[in-house]
Amino acid sequence: LISSATKSLRMETEILEKKLQDAQMKLAEKDGDKEKEIQSLKRLISELEFQLTMEKSNNESFLDKLRKEIKHKSDELEKLTQEKTQLIHSLSQVQEENSLLQDTVRRECEERFELTAALGRAREQVLELRRLSGALP
Repeated sequence: LISSATKSLRMETEILEKKLQDAQMKLAEKDGDKEKEIQSLKRLISELEFQLTMEKSNNESFLDKLRKEIKHKSDELEKLTQEKTQLIHSLSQVQEENSLLQDTVRRECEERFELTAALGRAREQVLELRRLSGALP
């Protein structure tokens, strides 16, 4: 009976040891798979970090270009604004000069009209005097 019980316990022990070994092997495989997955994720993280660094660098470069372009456009706008102000000032001076010239031309035309009218009256008076002097001996 003892021998049978011992034999039975040994068999159970062997079965349990085999199950333990199987469980340990499965656990080792799972640990290996997890380690591979961890390494794969670490590589992926490294790649993503590199891509992020490159994107940051590209963005900084792009922002620098945009800042330079904005500065250039701002300077250009300021220059054009100054030119516009200068042109408006010049236009104002030219309009003033034009107004003075128009006023001068108007006055000269009025004087010419008055002189033409006076010359016409003088001619009439000369003709009248000639007629009168021709009628007189």
